[in-house]
Amino acid sequence: MQQYMLDTFRAAQQGTPAPPAPGTHDWQAVREFRTWRDFLAVVDGRAVRRRGRWRRWFRRPAETPVRPAAGAERGRQKAGC
Repeated sequence: MQQYMLDTFRAAQQGTPAPPAPGTHDWQAVREFRTWRDFLAVVDGRAVRRRGRWRRWFRRPAETPVRPAAGAERGRQKAGC
């Protein structure tokens, strides 16, 4: 942050445009890194793998059937037997 403030001050003194704020292009850098990694995988002859790490956060929860507790069936005997 201090470096950004120094660069902004220097740009104002010299009449040049101010630099972008810190964190402005972080996601772009991440995407470029992924693209570069995919490119290197193709050049090396490996398959490009995109992990579905985020997919599990956005999927609908699967409906799981409710199973009776162990031994619950034995307790349900008819009264006359």
